[in-house]
Order: sequence, then structure tokens, then C-alpha cells
Amino acid sequence: MSVQQRKLAITACVVVVLDQISKAIAVMQLENEMSVKVLGSLVKLSFARNSGAAFSFATGATFVFTVLALCACIGIIWFSSKISSTAWAIVFGAIFGGAFGNLLDRLFRSPQGFQGHVVDFIELPNYPIFNLADSAIFCAAVTGIVLTARGVTISETQAEK
Repeated sequence: MSVQQRKLAITACVVVVLDQISKAIAVMQLENEMSVKVLGSLVKLSFARNSGAAFSFATGATFVFTVLALCACIGIIWFSSKISSTAWAIVFGAIFGGAFGNLLDRLFRSPQGFQGHVVDFIELPNYPIFNLADSAIFCAAVTGIVLTARGVTISETQAEK
């Protein structure tokens, strides 16, 4: 395993662990409870189960999103050997961790295996409820855009072209 693959794996593990711990706490403390204000009306903790993708898109396609998340994780593992940039290793680690965190929900949470609903609990004004896995994916995507705009390459081979 290369240094960059280790960085990717560590990032992914941190994201998955924090995501799953926060979801377990959300299930124990927030399910069937009123929203909890954290920063006034700016940030609230509100429990929701999401059978769809981001923003509750395609709620009837839970199985499809399970397969897509699994494919994304497999693709990142396959591609990881080509990454020679620390920044990109962290980006792909965060994407993997977020996808895997939500994949675990889809595989093991109710209502049934491979069709489980993702636990969401962070609520901002005028924005759908989300979780730490979603945040990791979003932040990684934004970082990836910034890295691309700044010309940071994913691999040394890419930089030579």
C-alpha cells in the first residue's frame, strides 16, 4: 500500500467512524423527538430517514443508490493506486468514507437489508436535512473543484501530459 493509499484509507476510516457514531447517537437521542436547536435557528438537530439520494431525490430507488455507492467505493479502491497527490488522496478518502457511511445505512438499517434508509439529522435553514457522510462528500467535491482550478494533478503521470 502506497503512502497516498494509506492517507486515503485513514481519511475514509475517520469519516466512516465519525459518521456511524453520529448516526447512532442521532437514532438514540433524536428519533421520535422534537428538533434540538444548536445555534438558534441556524443549526438544528432533527431526525429523518432518507430512502433516496441527496435532497430526498428518487426516494423509490433505494436499491439503485445502494448499488451506485458500492460501485463508487470499488472504483475508488481500484483508482487509488494512481493517486500521487496528498490533497487528492484526502479528497477521494472523504468521498469513499461518505459513500461507505451511507452505504452501511442502506445495507443494514431498516426497513430491510439493501433497502435501508440513510439517517440524516443536521438541519440548516432552507436546506434539506443531511449527515456527516453527506458533508464529507460535499466538502470533498468542492475541494476537488478547487484543486482542479488550481491545476493540482491527481497523479504524476497526469502532470506529465
